[in-house]
Amino acid sequence: MDDEVMAALVDVLETLWRIEARQPGKPCSLAKLSKQAQRPMSVLRRQLLMLVEAGWIELRLDEGGITGSVRLSASGLQLGGELFS
Repeated sequence: MDDEVMAALVDVLETLWRIEARQPGKPCSLAKLSKQAQRPMSVLRRQLLMLVEAGWIELRLDEGGITGSVRLSASGLQLGGELFS
């Protein structure tokens, strides 16, 4: 994974970390994350899949797969605490 991709993933994690700090335990909608991370939904979805594979987030898609929610996993919360606190 190149540095640019890694930086983008860390940026998404940091955005989720900030959202979690404001609303602990509450999932974030994909639309809200897309807006706050300033990423088009198509780009964000690819990045989220990489973060799911790493075990740092939990992604739930609604029936049609277009909308959904995301939250940091336990390991994502731990990583965020180490990186962003």
